[in-house]
Amino acid sequence: MTPTDALVAVMIAVSASDEAIRTTELLTIERIVNHLPVFADYDQDRIRPVSEMVLDLFETEDGLDALFGLVREALPEKLYETAYALGCDVAAADGMLRESELVFLQEMRYELNIDRLHGAAIERGARARHMTL
Repeated sequence: MTPTDALVAVMIAVSASDEAIRTTELLTIERIVNHLPVFADYDQDRIRPVSEMVLDLFETEDGLDALFGLVREALPEKLYETAYALGCDVAAADGMLRESELVFLQEMRYELNIDRLHGAAIERGARARHMTL
């Protein structure tokens, strides 16, 4: 898994955490991959196999632990907060934060050792970006 695959995996995992991958979440993932500099050289054909891997892991008993292990192994520590920010953006994309998404994000903060205050700032930024009238 490449670092950018790990970022995509995190976004897919957040979307799938409530057992329903919504169109708005998929569109947000596509927009992020199309526009953020970290994905400048990313082959978008990788999204499907990475998604399938995440969904396969979610089917196994220790899949979440395995997913976070793969993410930590592939992702440089300097991108942990980026991964969390992308996860928050996907969770906020449909305008509703479900309990399962919140639990997943909490687990992600723990697994990636995101400081509580930094996590709160990232979450607030995602909420601000996805506000509606």
